[in-house]
Amino acid sequence: MTGPTTPTDTGTRGLLRRAGRHSAGRCLALCLAGTFATGAGLLLPAALGRALDTLLSGRAATGWVLCCAALVALIAVLDAAEAVLAGTVDARSTAWLRRRTSGRLLALGPRAGGRFGSGDLVARVVGNAAQAGTAPGARALLVAACAGPVGGVVALVLIDPWLAVVFLTGAPVLALLLRALARDTAECAADYQRAQGRIAAALAEAVAGHRTIRAAGTADRETARVLGPLPELARAGHRMWRVQGRAAGQAVAVGPLLQLGVVAVAGVLLARHRLSVGELLAAARYAVLATGVGVLVSHLSGLARARAAAARLTEVLVQPAPGHGGRTLPPGPGHLRLRAVTARLGARTVLDGVDLDVPGGTTLAVVGRSGTGKSLLAALAGRLADPDAGEVLLDGVPLRALGRPELRRAVSYAFERPALLGATVEDTLALGLPCPAPGRVREAARTARADDFVRRLPHGYATRCADAPFSGGEAQRLGLARAFAQGGRLLILDDALSSLDTVTEHHITRALLARPRTTRLLVAHRPTTAARADAVAWLDGGRVRAVGSHARLWADPEYRAVFGDGGRE
Repeated sequence: MTGPTTPTDTGTRGLLRRAGRHSAGRCLALCLAGTFATGAGLLLPAALGRALDTLLSGRAATGWVLCCAALVALIAVLDAAEAVLAGTVDARSTAWLRRRTSGRLLALGPRAGGRFGSGDLVARVVGNAAQAGTAPGARALLVAACAGPVGGVVALVLIDPWLAVVFLTGAPVLALLLRALARDTAECAADYQRAQGRIAAALAEAVAGHRTIRAAGTADRETARVLGPLPELARAGHRMWRVQGRAAGQAVAVGPLLQLGVVAVAGVLLARHRLSVGELLAAARYAVLATGVGVLVSHLSGLARARAAAARLTEVLVQPAPGHGGRTLPPGPGHLRLRAVTARLGARTVLDGVDLDVPGGTTLAVVGRSGTGKSLLAALAGRLADPDAGEVLLDGVPLRALGRPELRRAVSYAFERPALLGATVEDTLALGLPCPAPGRVREAARTARADDFVRRLPHGYATRCADAPFSGGEAQRLGLARAFAQGGRLLILDDALSSLDTVTEHHITRALLARPRTTRLLVAHRPTTAARADAVAWLDGGRVRAVGSHARLWADPEYRAVFGDGGRE
């Protein structure tokens, strides 16, 4: 008895069906190639038997011999076509699954990493997608593989019904073996892939913190932590091979007995002159084809592993992504307002009922101790994340109601550790621009004080990012230049000045404050940055403790202590 169907099970089947429809024509061609190859293989024993009978009767068997040669050549051609089609279907299905999963991860945003972990997500997109991508091809080949046993039984009936009766007495045992194999293999594969995901997640964490690990001298301890799930991985792998080995062994035990029974009955029928020698030869071969469990075991095992991998992709795909409306922004200066915003990370409430008003065209610095939610507030302000309660509005329009293109045109970001995406430096700075103009990109670089060091690169703005390692400050200036090039009515800087020297920070901040028709939200850790803002929002305990000028708040010793601990979120 099978258990209840879960939403993930249903989603897994639907995902694999859609992956198959993406290559429906090739899957059909693969199934036909496999079926025709199996059909040619079923015709070959009959042709060999007729050739043998013809030779034993003293007649020329040239025609039958040529027929056998043609069938062998046809099988070779169809097998080659099957191999090419299977590789093509697997590649296309894998690409479709990776695009779909990657698209959902980008739509989910930071919540995906918090839910699954970056290393585990990489394992799902890379390894599990490749494994799941084999499902459409395996399913097509399984249909073709079933033609062998079915055709073998039909051929035995045509030779003599008693041969089929003898074979079918053991067929239920083979069916039970295959059913148990599919069930047990799926369970083992799921355990194996989960252990792989935990190892990948731990490895990603260790790579991200390699400097800390090296400074603390804990490399051996971290190695042990990363490889901690390895025994579980080994147990799952050994169990999977035991399941397949046991199924193959049982099939090997049952198959030869059925073949021996068929040959024995065929021998009796030959002695009674009800069969010819050629028919005996064909019956022996058809018995082998009818018990061709080895091929079925291989395809069933591969399909079970693919389904387990697809289930891990479905866990990501069923996560609800934030929806977007279709409204556009009215003309306005970029007035930002947060109303009763509450946001949680897991079970912890980070921001609790925050109300904040940033007039258009002004600069607001957000300060607070580590863990008070500054970066989370910055993410909410541009809808990189959604609040659990409350509302964020830009020029009177809720961010949830804006269309995605409208939102991204209106809001630009710069981060503490910007991701320099793009083949060249110019591609990186123009990321997100629908029609990037070189003049606009270079002007943004000059504003961010990045133009000088970019021009000193071997190929200037055409230098490949992979060939130009940047310091932390240079990377931040490129991130700022990208934000300046994007423009928009709201500019959010999440500690994007932290790696700059004070002189460069002064020049960039002065240029930043001089930008017309732009509202600026700065997450600040330096008092000099906060001092240049029009107002400062002081976060404490998940709430806005005070809003005012830096000079006025500086009189409070607890406010001054915020800058004295060197905290970072």
